[in-house]
Amino acid sequence: MNDNTSLHLPAIEPTANAALAARLQQRIDNKTKPLGALGRLETLALQLGLIQRSEAITFQSPQMVVFAADHGIASEGVSAFPQAVTLQMVGNMLAGGAAINVFARQHGFELQVVDAGVAGELAAHPQLLQRKVAPGTANICESPAMSMAQAVQALHTGMAVVKDLPGNVVAFGEMGIANTSPAALLLARLAGLPVSEVVGRGTGLDDIQLAHKQVVLKRALARHADVHEPLAVLASLGGFEIAMMTGAMLQAASERRVVLVDGFIAGAAALVACALQPAAKDYLVFCHRSAERGHHLLLAYLQAAPLLDLDMRLGEGTGALLAWPLLQSASLFLAEMASFDSAGVSGKAEAPTLVTACTSLPPEGTHFALGRPGGETLAPTLVTACTSLPPEGAHFALGRPGGETLAPTLVTACTSLPPEGAHFALGRPGGET
Repeated sequence: MNDNTSLHLPAIEPTANAALAARLQQRIDNKTKPLGALGRLETLALQLGLIQRSEAITFQSPQMVVFAADHGIASEGVSAFPQAVTLQMVGNMLAGGAAINVFARQHGFELQVVDAGVAGELAAHPQLLQRKVAPGTANICESPAMSMAQAVQALHTGMAVVKDLPGNVVAFGEMGIANTSPAALLLARLAGLPVSEVVGRGTGLDDIQLAHKQVVLKRALARHADVHEPLAVLASLGGFEIAMMTGAMLQAASERRVVLVDGFIAGAAALVACALQPAAKDYLVFCHRSAERGHHLLLAYLQAAPLLDLDMRLGEGTGALLAWPLLQSASLFLAEMASFDSAGVSGKAEAPTLVTACTSLPPEGTHFALGRPGGETLAPTLVTACTSLPPEGAHFALGRPGGETLAPTLVTACTSLPPEGAHFALGRPGGET
């Protein structure tokens, strides 16, 4: 299971660009707000700018792709719903009646559904891509979910799906009864976590059903105890929709598209994608934290901070589209929000950078400022100790033109600005001596 020579992964360039990051951060910091006041929206704007290699973030023709497939492990009773629901729900999506249809219409996303491996036949439809690898995976408890050739086929097919899409932003979702089981198994193996910690209730298992699911998944993981390489793990423990989504994410990242990652199942695809190509993570926007137990651990493992936490566990890509307005807001504040300069708004008072002098000796014990925030320096009439800021912790002295030093020998700083035109004595900003 370690021969992956037939797999051709697209090259992905990391988004790291120190010069661009500095320019973006300067633009963000110079908006009419306190530093960091927009919180993680600022971090998001920085990520989006780096993805697009631009100080101006633009979105074009956003796409929503839902990958659907069935799973052999469903026969072990790990889901509250029968396998037939996969086919039925895909039909509902194609009829426009699923939650993802509602949100795609609301936010202007073009929706396509990909049959990656549904156990049933679907009639032709303008929004359906027939890309079935097989009618469902094999039962992971008994054999690998798919052959290595099928895993590679699914990855390449996902890449091809994205190549044909317009736009520069794509969201991914899924549909597949029992697919929280392969997602949990992929997380357990790739992150080295115990099954008991990553298995959740999926579509609504009760306590007895959850305990049964844990037993089944422990058996499945033990069945493939010698499999550790990412592609082999995907083939042994994954699903066709997860594999196809993994390929789609890798291709989207290689094309420098913004990738919206939904919940636990999409997160499992992201986990595999990052294992295969670590640079892919730069392009992934983790949109929400699912109520599914394993998703919390998956996000922690990837060191990913999701945008939303709404206690959702529907899948389909719904969480990705609900987070979409936040990306729009990140783009718009960077483009349209005034800067301090353009709005004529005074920025935060900054500590002065040069030491100036006073025109007469101050009384003993008085506190003095270093200068004004604008940076003006005043012509000293008294000899000073230095003409630029000394190292942290240095002591300063006032002096007369003849060179003698006078008390006080240490001068600290004041806590408010002196009046315009005042002359100042020595000291360090913040009050340190």
